[in-house]
Amino acid sequence: MSELSETGINENAAGGIAYVTCIPAIIFLLIEPYKNKPYVRFHAFQSIFLNIAWFVFWIALSFVVVFGTVFGIHMAGFITRIFWMVWIIVWVLCAVSALNGKYFKLPIIGPIADRLANK
Repeated sequence: MSELSETGINENAAGGIAYVTCIPAIIFLLIEPYKNKPYVRFHAFQSIFLNIAWFVFWIALSFVVVFGTVFGIHMAGFITRIFWMVWIIVWVLCAVSALNGKYFKLPIIGPIADRLANK
């Protein structure tokens, strides 16, 4: 999976770059030759779904923090820090796995990304 494309970016690098933000992931799903490469498509889809999941959890966590503060619960800051640590570890694990040519499938979203990548 490390063959060079016409642009000079190999599939492993493209898979890792897809995790930077949703923008490169979407671009890789739209441009040649990456839109036809299952490896790059998998990591692009997983990155997009990971960012959507992060956004949903962040919204939910924001409600917990706001209502926790209103009701005098002081665990909100601790929960936020744990969330951020887990998020960074998962994000780095996905990006490094992609750079090393590995399919690291996250629970729930990994199989969905795999199905979409191989369509």
